[in-house]
Amino acid sequence: MTQQQTARILLHRHGRSYAEQAGITLKDTPSPLYRLLVLSLLLSARISGDIAVRAARALSSAGYRTPARMAEASWQQRVDALGQGGYRRYDERTATMLGDGAVLLLDRYRGDLRRLRDQAGEPDGIHAALQEFPGIGPLGATIFCREAQGVWPELAPCLDQKVLDGARKLGLPDDPDRLSRLVERDNLPRFAAACVRAALSDEVVADVRAG
Repeated sequence: MTQQQTARILLHRHGRSYAEQAGITLKDTPSPLYRLLVLSLLLSARISGDIAVRAARALSSAGYRTPARMAEASWQQRVDALGQGGYRRYDERTATMLGDGAVLLLDRYRGDLRRLRDQAGEPDGIHAALQEFPGIGPLGATIFCREAQGVWPELAPCLDQKVLDGARKLGLPDDPDRLSRLVERDNLPRFAAACVRAALSDEVVADVRAG
């Protein structure tokens, strides 16, 4: 099987972005970008990705799809929404960080992450600026950039070490530029997510290798 065939099978079978999994139709508009920031915070904790995704869905279902709505919610309301998504181990601390982060986003960027992008300019600056939000460390910022590269093309290719680990397990290039050339640029977020799943699951690797 060629690398192009492997990449095609991986993308077809496992290429669902984490934003898509969380019910976020990612666009370059304030609400989807904010929901992605929340998802990135949840995914960066030491908890399963599935639970983080469910918690993001629960927060959205509760109506906390903008920083204004998140900031208006009480701490207990945020805790309850996280609990409904099964995000109980870190729910109290995370509820605080979500509230503080929403206030920061409103105060500094008027609730619009595109202003952060425009002020930060280049990818490293965006990555650093994202880490100013409570709960968003290097991993959370990387997750955001990996998922957002489809709507913020200046971030592409954003293929971090976890993506490259998955690619290596499948015999794909472990160089970001070479790996990115195996798929269309619009498919990079989905392809990156699929590589992460390969890094985390030998079953995904076996499924792709089976052809």
